[in-house]
Amino acid sequence: MQNRILKASLSFVLSAFCLCSSAQIKIGGNDSASSSTPAVSVAPKHDTALVMNNPDSNKLNIAAPKEYEIAEEPKVIGAQHMDVAVLLLISGLTKGDKIQVPGTKITDAIKNIWKQGLFEDVQIYASKIEGKKIYLTISVAEKPRLSKFTFIGLKKGEANKLKDEIKLVRGKVVTDYLLADIKQTIIQHFTDDGYTNVKVNIVEKVDTTFSNSVILYINVDRGARIKIQDIIFHGNVALSDGQLRRSMKDTHRKRWYSIFHTSKLIPDNYAADKDKIVEKYNSKGYRDAKIVKDTIYKSKVANRMSIEITIGEGHRYYFGDITWVGNSKYPSKMLANILGIKKGDVYNASLLNERLTMNPNGTDVSSLYMDNGYLFFQVNPVEINVHNDTIDLEMRIYEGTQARINNVTVSGNDKTSDKVIMRQLRTLPGDLFRRSDVIRTQRELGQLGYFDPEKMTVNPVPHPEDGTVDINYGVTEKSSDQIELSGGWGGGLGFVGTAGITLKNFSVANIFSKDAWRPIPTGDGEELSLRFQSNGLPYQSVNLTFVEPWVGGHKPNSLSTTLFTTTESNGVPSGDPSRQSINIKGISVGYGIPLKFPDDYFTLFQYINYQYYTVDNYGSAFIFANGVANSISYKLQLTRNSADPNIYATYGSNIKISGEWTPPWSSILNENVSTESPEQKYRLLEFQKYKFTGAWYTNITNWQNKESQGKLAHNFVLYTYAGFGLMGDYSSEVGNCPFNRFYMGGSGLTGYSLIDGREIIAMRGYDDGSLSPSTGAIAVAKYTMELRYPISLNASATVYVLGFVDAGNSWASLAQFNPFSVYRAAGPGVRIFLPMFGLLGFDYGWRFDDVPSNLSMARSQFIFTIGANLGEL
Repeated sequence: MQNRILKASLSFVLSAFCLCSSAQIKIGGNDSASSSTPAVSVAPKHDTALVMNNPDSNKLNIAAPKEYEIAEEPKVIGAQHMDVAVLLLISGLTKGDKIQVPGTKITDAIKNIWKQGLFEDVQIYASKIEGKKIYLTISVAEKPRLSKFTFIGLKKGEANKLKDEIKLVRGKVVTDYLLADIKQTIIQHFTDDGYTNVKVNIVEKVDTTFSNSVILYINVDRGARIKIQDIIFHGNVALSDGQLRRSMKDTHRKRWYSIFHTSKLIPDNYAADKDKIVEKYNSKGYRDAKIVKDTIYKSKVANRMSIEITIGEGHRYYFGDITWVGNSKYPSKMLANILGIKKGDVYNASLLNERLTMNPNGTDVSSLYMDNGYLFFQVNPVEINVHNDTIDLEMRIYEGTQARINNVTVSGNDKTSDKVIMRQLRTLPGDLFRRSDVIRTQRELGQLGYFDPEKMTVNPVPHPEDGTVDINYGVTEKSSDQIELSGGWGGGLGFVGTAGITLKNFSVANIFSKDAWRPIPTGDGEELSLRFQSNGLPYQSVNLTFVEPWVGGHKPNSLSTTLFTTTESNGVPSGDPSRQSINIKGISVGYGIPLKFPDDYFTLFQYINYQYYTVDNYGSAFIFANGVANSISYKLQLTRNSADPNIYATYGSNIKISGEWTPPWSSILNENVSTESPEQKYRLLEFQKYKFTGAWYTNITNWQNKESQGKLAHNFVLYTYAGFGLMGDYSSEVGNCPFNRFYMGGSGLTGYSLIDGREIIAMRGYDDGSLSPSTGAIAVAKYTMELRYPISLNASATVYVLGFVDAGNSWASLAQFNPFSVYRAAGPGVRIFLPMFGLLGFDYGWRFDDVPSNLSMARSQFIFTIGANLGEL
């Protein structure tokens, strides 16, 4: 830096000398620490470079400029990295140009080159003059380039984060702006984390291994993290200190019980929270409220700051008369009912805007119009009279014409085929524009699971001139495939290892296309799943499932096929006479049809199931020792699913009602089963089975993410669930089927395809199967309530914590069924969703009740779960 200052000083001296005497011309610019404007230097009269071949040079002086023609393209020296042709283009000097020497064109050329910020020194001088011809040379000295950089004073993890933020790469030109930007980025990074006394010092050192290169040593002293000791309010009467503190979203006092909030002092967040205080007052009718002054000062506690805020509340206002003008489609009375604000209500501008245009539930005046094609609708509330504490409003409406959809496009789907997306759209060309259809389309796209919900956008482009609108749906692909490598204890099998892969956006049509294997053919929305489970010789299970969501490609009718085989034995190898085993092979084919009535959230599924059981030398451990059993059943399931498609669901419900029936073989074959052996009696299984499950998601809070549009807000959600299952028989002589029964208790690590077709229902806090008879239950009831809060809503790693209460029981007969006689448990838990592994759960369950058949059961236990549902029910 000292060399640069000295160079600029010498240039200034030469300029002053030449202004006082005749001289040859040398015009140059130097990088100065004190100014960004290039210097102009004139060489003294004895400069040999100008005297050479220039006998008339003593006639040139600043007082008498002369016009010259540039004889040839200026020569460029010193440009190592920049293209010479580009530099000449920037200078604006070309062969044949007429220039004044001295003159503005030379000065402008220097300025143009200097503006690029790539050079420490820029000079333009005449290397030769022949009559009216002048030969110019542009001499530049490039600024040094970055060879490498390192952080000093930071841990490796923090340094890696900053590397991603400052985005320095080798070969980048080291300019004053770059150094200032590095400092500002580092300071802002730590300020956002509560460090307000960050110091950054950048040292440049010449790298001798590379020409014109430097190494940057970035010294960072972040200081101590500053936290808030207290927040004190003055002047507040209408609202308490506690109400005002709770209105501040990101600025909180340091208290031991504040487990969901941090107490870091972040200036940007504090500024935003001051606005929220005013918004809180506005919502209570104090529309003139303001913060008169605020101050931040050091607390007596080390590294703590206190905040004092003085409030000017003003008067409280109320709504007066509300009139409507400009509305012809809907009567004023109807609009007033939707608005839901009456004369005398406390004035609340936020509530008024929400009821007019911004209700997240879609029950506002704007939605009423937009759901009927009035895309160009506008409503402007105007205060026409303010008397005392009352405000009269006039709602001025512009309805416009109904808009029809012209073009619908999708962007961002690099992997998923256009047809997969287009068939989910509820907004089709030629249809009236409806806001509800746009929202439903977003839900349907989210339901696919292929796209990041936080980055999904809708971009309507209205054309008022012809009453049409173009709609573009922007999507960002995310990984939807899952690899499962896990293990667990359950079902009396001990440890069971699982390996599986689920491809949720598979393409059968592209299997034989070589270019489609990147690494697998994808994009057609089909699902292929392969799962293998084993604990060695005693247990093995293989399951293969394929789902085509649009059979034929014209209607959203789904076809699913599942093949599986499961073997359970005493661990003795095949062929050994002492081997005892049960094997089940099965196939299930399902067909789903979406319904339009009662609404289009309903889907009807039908399944044909077949299982073939082989029992070999199983002794008294099973209902018969040797033989086979066949199960052929038809299942009908009605589903209504309006739940939020995101992993962390915040609204809607998912309700299922199903019935499964086998043929009444005992009646069809007219056999006397009372005289038959168990092998004969159960060679054709018969049963009827009915299930109901319902899950509801309710937002407890309704916080909006106003700072980051498109990002999901963190809200408390109440999840409630109820499930019931009943099995019946056709004949009292045959009795209840020994297969396909319910087993309650434990983690519900299902999907094991246990050998008797059992359904496992989780009951956290209790041992596996401990709440059912050893032979399985005929009736079951289960209730769950969870209070959830998200930690991360990132599509690549969704994490939320929960507190749960479970209640449930199962019974050996329908006569014993009592849905209010239940066992209870409660505890905390966490759910982690990773795209490659699915949803993983960790819970700690504490049981409230003793089980008579297992009094030695532990009072509490940890539970590990895989998947969203705790059990099949």
